[in-house]
Amino acid sequence: MSGVTTVLLLVVLATAVATGARRWSIPAPSLLVVAGVVVGIMPFIPSVRVPPEVISIAVLPPLLYASAEEISWRELRAVWRPVTVLALGLVLASAFSVGLVASAITPLSPAMAFVLGAVLASTDPVAVTALGRRLALPPRIQTLVQSESLFNDATSLVLFKVAVSLAVTAGSVSLPSAAGQFVLLAGGGALVGGAVAAVVAYIRSRTEDPVLETVTALVTPYAAYVIGEDLHTSGVTAVVVAGVALGAQSHRLTNARIRLQVHAVYGTVVFVLESAVFALIGLELPGMLDQLGTMGQLSGEKWAWTWQALLIALVVIVIRLLWIGPTSWFMHRQRIQQGQLAGPLNWRVPAVMTWAGTRGVMPLAAALTIPLTAGDGTRLPYRELVLVLTTSVVAFTLVVQGFTLAPVVRASGIALEPEDTAREEAQAVNRILVAALDRLEEMTETDGVSPVVADRMRRDLQSRIDQARLALTGQEADTDTVTVTAYRRLRRDLIAVESQTLHRLYAEHKVSDAIRGKLQHALDLEEAGLGPL
Repeated sequence: MSGVTTVLLLVVLATAVATGARRWSIPAPSLLVVAGVVVGIMPFIPSVRVPPEVISIAVLPPLLYASAEEISWRELRAVWRPVTVLALGLVLASAFSVGLVASAITPLSPAMAFVLGAVLASTDPVAVTALGRRLALPPRIQTLVQSESLFNDATSLVLFKVAVSLAVTAGSVSLPSAAGQFVLLAGGGALVGGAVAAVVAYIRSRTEDPVLETVTALVTPYAAYVIGEDLHTSGVTAVVVAGVALGAQSHRLTNARIRLQVHAVYGTVVFVLESAVFALIGLELPGMLDQLGTMGQLSGEKWAWTWQALLIALVVIVIRLLWIGPTSWFMHRQRIQQGQLAGPLNWRVPAVMTWAGTRGVMPLAAALTIPLTAGDGTRLPYRELVLVLTTSVVAFTLVVQGFTLAPVVRASGIALEPEDTAREEAQAVNRILVAALDRLEEMTETDGVSPVVADRMRRDLQSRIDQARLALTGQEADTDTVTVTAYRRLRRDLIAVESQTLHRLYAEHKVSDAIRGKLQHALDLEEAGLGPL
């Protein structure tokens, strides 16, 4: 089976499983991992081997960028203190804890055990974002979970580089050297990301071509990552900073038509890449196990790696719980002293924060970059075991925590109720439309707007205001609202007739393909502008 065929089959499998997950309302990342393992163990399926640069360069940048764009800058400023504590302290605690346990229960040397700990130290932004989209978490909690997963990579990358250096050279690394590497990676990556965001914002604010805008949006994360890596800083941090900066001002950079197109294209790209990469995690595990047995790294009983991976996964979860619990209590106490909160801390938020800390693509991408040989030219011992344990822990957290995260959120009671979300949306819509109606009255008096046009626009705005208020009060619609709704439904039906007639004229060779495309585009825009019924 050729490489192109393998990639196409992977995309088809991932898309089919992800589509089913949406239909069945279950977490797609978890189901994709399970499907990947099931397909991977079939005897007629060849082993899947993906070069690490494919994941780190081709897949990760757009997924990280999409996750960063979703973060609210306002909420991020409110949670920067706990994010810093988690991105620094928890990563260090997780790395050393996993390293100690791994060196005790596996044949890994202390240096290779520390490599494993560094790889598994940080949560994965791609997995966290993909799982979090299904949950109605409060904005502060959602931003806290996503921000932690995005900004803890700089810490884990420094630890990973230090650990690999120790494993390869059997030397020592000083604390000042490690601190300098962290400043270079995190600080340098942030500067690169900020510079890329400034350049892209300048370009996009002066471009009105939808195709160029879409290409620019697709190229931006790759540019930030490659420039960051070429300058020996953190490409991941550069992508994250660029995504957060551009996401905060996206509404000012382009018009509505371009935003809709970019959002649609980027959503498609993210869907395909997310689906493929989570399926790939499951597909690679059987092949890694075969290679592990071939290299003779299965110590003791044949399936010892299973309980070793399970214990390491439990250590990752327990350390996270032991760190988040006291940290939440301390932060809560500070907010009480500052007069921002009242009442005792409950278990709900720490429990959700703990269970949302899944591992995913980032640890796997880091593990695949572990060198094959040591400094003296000999094969690096137990590299394959580190890959198997990493993939197993990632799969465990994605499946177990992924499938149970929604029940944990529901049991905690912190999820936003649909009624609350609908009420907030209706209130915002009402205020927006009232402002538009006030502006219409001003323009009618001062700018000489035609009374016929103004009356039609006034009736449309008023009916939408009434609909928003009805959503708040739960009352039945009045005659005007029913009339406008009926008008939109009728216009939608007539657009369908126009579209059918247009295609019939084209089939009868009465219009050219260019004219058909132009008129169909106009009809599509009008139908989209009608909004939901």
